[in-house]
Amino acid sequence: MLSTTEDCRRVALELALEFRLGRNTQAALEMAEMVNALIAMFPTTNPSSMQQLGNILGNILQCQERRDWLGVADYLEYELQDLLQPGNSQVLLLDK
Repeated sequence: MLSTTEDCRRVALELALEFRLGRNTQAALEMAEMVNALIAMFPTTNPSSMQQLGNILGNILQCQERRDWLGVADYLEYELQDLLQPGNSQVLLLDK
């Protein structure tokens, strides 16, 4: 179970690799679990962080619809990592 943003960062990197290797079906299923965990972790009192997460997830969904697995991997490996990185003031609220 994913209980911290660090867990989600780790899983996102693993999933990015899976998408890059063409293992998109299993990776997509695991990504859905990670997304549900992230949504549950993000504070509803911080609209800015929710908006950033929503934008990233929306872009990932668009990539999935186009079957652009490298695009999905890029968002998981770079955009999501930036949002969840330690030291990000918005993330500090999540793991408390």
